[in-house]
Amino acid sequence: MAVVLECQGLTKSYGTLSALNNVTLSVPSGRIVGLLGPNGSGKTTLIKLAAGLLTPTQGSVKVCGYEPGVESKAKVSYLPERTYLNAWMKVSDCIGMFSSFYSDFDRPAAMDMLARLRIPLDAQIKTLSKGTKEKVQLVLVMSRRAELYLLDEPIAGVDPAARDDILRTIVQNYNRNASIIISTHLIADVEPVLDDFILLHYGNIAACASVASMREQGNMSLDRYFREAFSVR
Repeated sequence: MAVVLECQGLTKSYGTLSALNNVTLSVPSGRIVGLLGPNGSGKTTLIKLAAGLLTPTQGSVKVCGYEPGVESKAKVSYLPERTYLNAWMKVSDCIGMFSSFYSDFDRPAAMDMLARLRIPLDAQIKTLSKGTKEKVQLVLVMSRRAELYLLDEPIAGVDPAARDDILRTIVQNYNRNASIIISTHLIADVEPVLDDFILLHYGNIAACASVASMREQGNMSLDRYFREAFSVR
């Protein structure tokens, strides 16, 4: 399998604070990967480095063999943690914006997802609930024919029903030759859709493996492993 994301000795520091410390990993194509860890563990920093929004302090990060730049960004579809759509826009405006900006945007796929999620095209962003805003943003991101999808906390702050809709949308609509990295601390919710996981702790990789191998070796769920490893209550 081709490698879509490769990090070698990747370090990102802010002054004396190290957000990521000598991270080395690779993500092959065709995988859904959970990027897990407590708050402040470096998840968002890693995703922003892969998206080309931050510059490494040391080491390297490559997407499909490209260092951060025009070529790598063309391969990535990125969902930030915070809402980025203008409140005055209608859902149809968002579709138009992505259609004109991204050559790989699949407009029919976006329209189909919106219909199945029962999101009206004429609705203004400011009138939508938080969960529905998250769904609109996800539809836009997942409608690109990217090779790497970077989703930063896509289910944070929404109700369980919205989480199910969001995860279903992710699994059913991505390019199967691509890979998805989902950053989250809601392990139990995402565990059923994951192939692999990366655990970060204080900027270091604490564990990196397939979900199946972890279950076979430890005879426990990923959620339980996470709770025991980090004493999350």
